[in-house]
Amino acid sequence: MGFFKRNDEKSNSAAGGGGAENTGSSVLLKENILMGEKSVDKTVAIEKAGQLLVNGGYVMPEYINAMQEREKVLTTYIGNGIAIPHGGGAAKNLILKSGISIIQYPQGVKFEEGKVAYLVVGIAGKGNEHMQILTNLAEFIQDEDVVKELFQTNDKNKIYEAFTTQV
Repeated sequence: MGFFKRNDEKSNSAAGGGGAENTGSSVLLKENILMGEKSVDKTVAIEKAGQLLVNGGYVMPEYINAMQEREKVLTTYIGNGIAIPHGGGAAKNLILKSGISIIQYPQGVKFEEGKVAYLVVGIAGKGNEHMQILTNLAEFIQDEDVVKELFQTNDKNKIYEAFTTQV
């Protein structure tokens, strides 16, 4: 799959290393993955996903409000147990660099009636990278078996590798 590491990075990106090698140049860092979180309402889940993006230096704090506003306009639940909260077009100036955060909710977060997310993937895409991230996620969720395994795993590396390893 390997969708969330930059292929244009000449130095070693976070995709292959751990800990101190995670320089912030990668779209996904292990510290931006939370595991086994207790169920909350979607507003709290979006806030938490956004805060991970802020903490990672991907967005300005105001981006979280834009994520909440976007959810009010149209749900970010995309199917197969995944939601992708992100800011709308007006929030592009709040994005410092492209990044994602992933929060696993084994009991799920209700986004709408009958739409429960077990993985909440916060997205901040700079420029054209926004559409590429969304496209990659849409392709990723097609493999229901892989995705469902990620809902219950206790292994952060399994989630990280699912999003960063080339297939």
